[in-house]
Amino acid sequence: MNPDPAQGQTNKFKLKGVVVMTTAMLTFITFWKAAAIVLCDFGSSAFYAGGIAMKAIGPAFPWYILAIMIFAGPILLMYIEACSMFTRGGIFPVVRAGLGENAAKAATAAILFDFLLTGPISGISAGQYIVGFINSVLEYFNAGISLNGDGFSILFAIGVTIYFWQQNIKGIEDSSDKNARIIKFSVMICAVLVVWAIITLFIKDNVKLPPLTPHFTEASLGWAADIPFLKYIGVFGVVMALGHSVLALSGIETLAQVFREIEYPKIQNLKKAALIIFVFALVFTGGLTFLAALLIPEDLMAGKYQDNLLAGLAMSLSGPTFLKLILQACVVAAGAVMLSGAVNTSVIGANGLMSRMAETGILTDWFRKIHPKHGTTYHMINMICMMQILVILFSRGNLYLIGQAYAFGVLWSFVFELSSIVVLRFKEREKKREFIMPLNFKFDHYLIPVGGILVVLVVVALALTNLITKQIATVTGISFAAFFFLIFNVSERMNAQKANDIFEEGHREKLNHIEADSLEKALSNLEGSSRILVAMRDPENMYPLDTILKEMKDDDTDVIVLYVKPVEHWRIGKTGMARSVDENELFTNIILTAEKYGHHVFPIEINSNEVFYAISQTAIAAKVKEIVMGVSGSYGAHDQMERLVMAWGVLQNGQPHIPMTARILWEGREVSYKF
Repeated sequence: MNPDPAQGQTNKFKLKGVVVMTTAMLTFITFWKAAAIVLCDFGSSAFYAGGIAMKAIGPAFPWYILAIMIFAGPILLMYIEACSMFTRGGIFPVVRAGLGENAAKAATAAILFDFLLTGPISGISAGQYIVGFINSVLEYFNAGISLNGDGFSILFAIGVTIYFWQQNIKGIEDSSDKNARIIKFSVMICAVLVVWAIITLFIKDNVKLPPLTPHFTEASLGWAADIPFLKYIGVFGVVMALGHSVLALSGIETLAQVFREIEYPKIQNLKKAALIIFVFALVFTGGLTFLAALLIPEDLMAGKYQDNLLAGLAMSLSGPTFLKLILQACVVAAGAVMLSGAVNTSVIGANGLMSRMAETGILTDWFRKIHPKHGTTYHMINMICMMQILVILFSRGNLYLIGQAYAFGVLWSFVFELSSIVVLRFKEREKKREFIMPLNFKFDHYLIPVGGILVVLVVVALALTNLITKQIATVTGISFAAFFFLIFNVSERMNAQKANDIFEEGHREKLNHIEADSLEKALSNLEGSSRILVAMRDPENMYPLDTILKEMKDDDTDVIVLYVKPVEHWRIGKTGMARSVDENELFTNIILTAEKYGHHVFPIEINSNEVFYAISQTAIAAKVKEIVMGVSGSYGAHDQMERLVMAWGVLQNGQPHIPMTARILWEGREVSYKF
């Protein structure tokens, strides 16, 4: 038996080594910051989607952009249901559960294509807005010169990509704060632009609504131009027009990627984030695009302002040119920071997507290597940003070219994921869902997802139509998806044993093991006004931590999760710690539990020869208000509490009294003691 505290044998108690466990993205953000991350990608399409759609379908484009923004509502609801079933979120686990692993790989390749094009199209669009403003200023002062936008846009896009490359190496928390500030600024500019535009509508005469009938160019018809009977199917033209406007939905899938970081209560906060996203996108993308179509002269819209439509809206308002230039400057500033934020969001999304693939063993551990300082998967971030820079260079800054290819990833990722959600209603009908897509019909033991099926049918129709109307999207998208599908399969075969172990053992989190010189140094990053210490040992028993996180009502409490690792050659008699523990499984389950509730935890490991002294000393060093444990496999709850109390008493002997509560928790019962 270890030295009995009651006998004062404290000289035999030792701590040897304190290890702090860190992992990529183990921080949690508010629903507002989560919405901001998504909107920096999804909302930013307002700056380029209208111009690309106009080139494809003519003056009717604002009606179809508005229709796509309304359709974003049902898609958001589908994503909420997907997140409610899969705590870790993301397209890969959802599609794999619904349609199988091959479909999941294809879906991942499609959405990865989406993310890799989001950064370039956003950076180039931001550059076009900036150079457009510079030319407006030069024109105002009759300088007689103008700048070529493509070269400037390419350089700007590369610069922004490099900047956010470095920021993402530091982690998502820094990035989410920046995105929140970007969206706040954009909301203010949007409000001014909307109010001024509405006033202009009342002042101007003969403002006409845009036509409803789309007018396709030969390029926008694609292979459909060679299929004569399609022109007799009226609804096909509507679907084609919607297909050319669907890139306005790009970025909406980021909602599932940030679900892991949303704080408690997760589903409630996810709903709030989705509502903010929908309203903002409807007003910002749908509303401003429509106002631009109403107020910008047709010749300027198709020429000067095609790649910077909202800047054209600012310059088409009633009022002095000087004031309109100031508003254009504000619009360009909002566009530059918001589109730049979309570059950042695309890196976050692609990184999260590839992380899910690596966690399942499909990608090797090289991809999941954690940065020693920042705890981010920097190998993936490096690869993603380098590929985006190559896209910028090869596209030569052509927004329409990238936009055509862009829609492929958007639509086919929707097809796979939304279809999987519907299939899972039948495959896993007993699985608990905190939220389900509305419009359901109960039949026998099944809840038929009528609403979900309708959404899937619309998305499939758009995707199939785009295959024959968007030649660039079809060729590049299929080629890219096939390439990455091949990479996934080759990597999986190379990593076959690892993948099989992961499949049998379940998910394992990639952790950093950072050694600290002392307990005080290890705990120096704690910031909360109160602290709770949860001692954990059994990977299969998360009940104590689960209970504490469920009980927490504020974000100002630090939860320290402690594992006391026995040091074998220090053992003196029976310690009760002989059974080996899979440390990686233990800390993985700790992290997954923290993600489930959206609360930050501080995992720490201590090597020691006496568990109760280690718990007590850590509690004293951290100045906790409560110690929580599960029932030991070697002691009864009361014996366990007695040993903790004696260890605490010995360490507190002659020291000022520290009020503290100890609790031992197991299913339906608890033993507590107040010191």
